[in-house]
Amino acid sequence: MRTLLALFALCAAGSAPAQENPSGAVSNGKQAENAALDDEGWPPYRKTDYGDALHWTYQVGPDLNIVQKGVAVRVDGGEGGLSRGRAFVVYDLDTLSLAAAWSGEGFIDWKGVAFDGSHNSHASIVGEVAVTNPVGPGWAKPGSEDFTDERFVGRDGRRFGPIAREWGQFRGRRDVGGRTLLEYDVGGTHVRELPGAFAVADGFVFSRAMEVGASEEPLRVRIGRSSPGQGYSILTSGTDRQIGKTQIGGHDVLVIEPGTRPARVLVLFGAPAEAQAAAIEGNALRLPLEFEAMDAGPATHWPATARSEVQPGEEQGIWTIDEFTLPDLESNPYRSWLRLGAFDFFADGERAAVSTWNGDVWIVSGVDQRQGTLTWRRFATGLFQPLGVRVIDDVIHVGCRDQICVLEDTNGDGEADHYRCLNNDHQVTEHFHEFAMGLQTDADGNFYYAKSARHAKTALVPHHGTLLKVSKDGSTTEILANGFRAANGVCVNGDGTFYVTDQEGHWTPKNRINRVVPGGFYGNMMGYHDRESSADEDMEQPLCWITNAFDRSPAELVRVEGDRWGLPDGALLQLSYGMGRAYLVLEDEVDGAHQGGMVALPFGPFATGVMRGRFHPGDGQLYCCGLYGWSSARTRPGGFYRVRYRDRPLDLPVRMRAQPDGIELGFGAPLDPETARDPESYSVQVWSLHRSKGYGSKHIDERPLGITSASLSDDGRTVRLVVEDLEPTMCIEVRVDVDTGTGELLSGVIHGTIHRMPEAQRK
Repeated sequence: MRTLLALFALCAAGSAPAQENPSGAVSNGKQAENAALDDEGWPPYRKTDYGDALHWTYQVGPDLNIVQKGVAVRVDGGEGGLSRGRAFVVYDLDTLSLAAAWSGEGFIDWKGVAFDGSHNSHASIVGEVAVTNPVGPGWAKPGSEDFTDERFVGRDGRRFGPIAREWGQFRGRRDVGGRTLLEYDVGGTHVRELPGAFAVADGFVFSRAMEVGASEEPLRVRIGRSSPGQGYSILTSGTDRQIGKTQIGGHDVLVIEPGTRPARVLVLFGAPAEAQAAAIEGNALRLPLEFEAMDAGPATHWPATARSEVQPGEEQGIWTIDEFTLPDLESNPYRSWLRLGAFDFFADGERAAVSTWNGDVWIVSGVDQRQGTLTWRRFATGLFQPLGVRVIDDVIHVGCRDQICVLEDTNGDGEADHYRCLNNDHQVTEHFHEFAMGLQTDADGNFYYAKSARHAKTALVPHHGTLLKVSKDGSTTEILANGFRAANGVCVNGDGTFYVTDQEGHWTPKNRINRVVPGGFYGNMMGYHDRESSADEDMEQPLCWITNAFDRSPAELVRVEGDRWGLPDGALLQLSYGMGRAYLVLEDEVDGAHQGGMVALPFGPFATGVMRGRFHPGDGQLYCCGLYGWSSARTRPGGFYRVRYRDRPLDLPVRMRAQPDGIELGFGAPLDPETARDPESYSVQVWSLHRSKGYGSKHIDERPLGITSASLSDDGRTVRLVVEDLEPTMCIEVRVDVDTGTGELLSGVIHGTIHRMPEAQRK
């Protein structure tokens, strides 16, 4: 028969009051439900049922004791998720440390841009703190007593990023019988850890059940400093390995001696010694179940579905917008705030995986319908601002602020129960603006995403303001380019180059589209680099600058796939968070200089800002999703759309090329010769910008240029404008007002940049 041996109980002097637990809830299998909390009047981010675990940044103590990449776990049982819990722990996934345990109502203060919308803030825990640990490794370097934090030192002197892989590595979390199990490696030893809490008369006794795999050298785990009057009880179950306790640097440390069999250790803490003794006595027959629970099958949490409708667009114009309506906050079963961050399709084309800014992934069925009912099933929750989704072989990969996470449904019940960490090299600080944007792959399966810099502040870590590449197996992360301010996603070109947009701000005089080459620097002097010169010629130039009135806050770029959407296969589109529109990018190249312009496509605007777009593998149409956070002209919280081509002539500009003496414009359909050859049908305006540490730039030396002549090609689709005094310019606006070959008015505005005009033919 399995036995339990209480090794020792550690007590400190004094006493601290504990929060009462009116429900009597315990962690084992959610056997008792918390007393219902009235959420009337709660904001949407607090009404959401996040489940029992949430990856986020948390402040757990004074003096910048901040868990940058944490996962908070509700351990008191009950329904309704973290918002309605009474006992919690948070782990630092960078350092593999239990950072804090606390109890009481509220969970956190709900500060931060994705919660209450506040800038320059982050969430802090609220309630009665039982235990905190300082920032640093939770396990000593394997085979040693050394807990020295050797991680990267940021420019403010703090440590960031994960500990070295050979020291330790977070592997993911699982659902076991409705509870959250963490998995990580310490050296070559695999550890499974199940946090919990036992209700006692005056609060909770917290627990850490750890199964530590075979090891050839001693392992040491910091169990922390308890509050006055509290201590630790340490028990083992069915192990022949020696387990002891010591103090290192003023912290209680558990020592697990080498052995060929797993060691199972239960640590109780967070309550006075008599409460721990009562928990041991009252639950003596159940304590072995803490270890057996690690092997329990996953529970089903999200069986209820939500419904919404496909609303077909009006059948007019070249393209029309079909809207996939979203379940509203009150009618969706888990009150999820559906501000959509990213999506991708499954191979069947009938389903899409859609993420929300606050951490959900939903599977939406029926997206290939022209009209009808959509079914929404929650697949995962508790992710850290997932703003990138990629479905590979029908497995959902999510790009989050803290990791690339693979969502696996191991028991086939329709929801993720294994949140496997593919890569968490991400360097995260608490700054609100440093989003991880988009998730794309190349032909070899490598991943790409863009990491924003700190708004108006100097970068602290190398990842700030970068384009990042993660190997297919997640083993390496490489910085491809830097100097970005707020790049919202990435387009992989397939030739070793990329496109990302960037936002107006400090050192970024206007919005811009960047053609990115590995090793390039893209102008943000507040980034993490050793650049000294702020001269324009010492940075990579954008494909084009974009003035605010034309498009504010550009988002991700996407290439047309196939020949069913009107525009040619490979045509480049840019989506807009700020305007809720889509633009055709008019790429041009002269003697190796990449330049071009943009023209708004004649549909929309969408009701919300759109950030992510993909072409459907079945119908070949453009699908888009987005959200509203702040600073956008389109303020619906979230939206999901299909832009459907109606097989109409492309009455719009589709090409702009610099010429020795002017500009050549290509159109998608023939023009009326009379108006097309009239110089009065066009106007050209040029201006410059000034890059500085100030925010943005005014238009400098803005002036019109005269048009000497306009000629039309024999097929009626190409106009050549001879423009007086045209030279390379940071910004150019071309306005077009002509008739089409069928007599319809074609009005268009092109904004762009000319870095170089053809040399060989210049007059």
